[in-house]
Amino acid sequence: MSTAPAEGHRAYLDHAATTPLRPEALEAMLPLLTDGFANPSGAHAESRRARIALDDARDLLAELLGAAPGEIVLTSGGTEADDLAINGGWEAVAAERPDGPPPAVVCTAMEHHAVLRACRSLAARTGAELREVPSGPDGLVDLVVLADACRPDVGLVSVMAVNNEIGTAQPLDEVARIVAEASPRAVLHTDAVQAIPWLDVVEAAGPAGLVSISGHKFGGPKGSGALVVRAGARVRPRIDGGGQERGRRSGTPNVAGAVGTAAALAVTVATRNETVARVTGLRDRLADGLLSSVPGAVETGDRSHRVAGILHLRLAGVESESVVVLLDEAGIAASAGAACSSGAVEPSHVLEAMGLDRREASSGLRFSLGVTTTGQDVDHALARVPGVVDRLRN
Repeated sequence: MSTAPAEGHRAYLDHAATTPLRPEALEAMLPLLTDGFANPSGAHAESRRARIALDDARDLLAELLGAAPGEIVLTSGGTEADDLAINGGWEAVAAERPDGPPPAVVCTAMEHHAVLRACRSLAARTGAELREVPSGPDGLVDLVVLADACRPDVGLVSVMAVNNEIGTAQPLDEVARIVAEASPRAVLHTDAVQAIPWLDVVEAAGPAGLVSISGHKFGGPKGSGALVVRAGARVRPRIDGGGQERGRRSGTPNVAGAVGTAAALAVTVATRNETVARVTGLRDRLADGLLSSVPGAVETGDRSHRVAGILHLRLAGVESESVVVLLDEAGIAASAGAACSSGAVEPSHVLEAMGLDRREASSGLRFSLGVTTTGQDVDHALARVPGVVDRLRN
């Protein structure tokens, strides 16, 4: 049973943007920020200790992600992992037939900008054809259009595991089947950044040859992530230098970041079932309460296909950016959609990909819950959100 939030209470409901650092991650990182500061590429005792910590973190990440240690490429986060997958993965496929036309690229139109803009930039740079696939009203990729886009000339397909804005989990098994049958040359990439807290990524992202993750989305530190490059998939490096990460990503490794990310992933996996059950109850109570108390509120996407931590509403008659500002004043941290584009007043490309018009695409509000979300946070939102919306409408 929840209790009324105290005066001055703040409800942090923006976990999809970033999560608080888990205590286990902080504890694991601290020794590497002090005594274990050495460069793991060196030959002396201090470097060897750092190297052991890095190797242990890589082994743990590999085990938890269903990969071999050599398939883990450590990156500075999800955006770099996506960039390496899109550009490096495509270039590896293109290099197999250097004299032919550039292979085409396929992605969903609701991808995170880290993928969508990387695909568009790649197409502009190389002349490759880019085919963007829309979503249905349920927030899932249109498999019929995807099947039409996946032809023998395709070199790379990118379909996210979970949408960062509306939280829908995409049918990657079906996607992989289509890609394997229609585009046998293509490597399949999935941005699994939003999936880690809520899904068994070993199973959910298993069909993909390239898988991106980011530590700060599940209680790890910012600036640390990884790209899984499974056997049979290859990437050409985007950063050349000392040849770290088996030549796939040069640069002195962020040892503390990798250790913290591995520790956060370990506790996330160990407690995932319990967390999903608890957060689903909180999310549903928040959704049902707001849908009944805010006239004209519409839930985006099919809840049965959405992960536990994300609730996305469309609020007729108001612009989401204004709602976010007033909610902040009311002690609620929420988002108008993707945090990376917050501050730019423009319609949501995710909602437009679902076929919504510009007015509807400008009215979206995302509440994202996580490990630290409490019943008091939900009560606080239920008490304040209706008044904020009413104030804007009037």
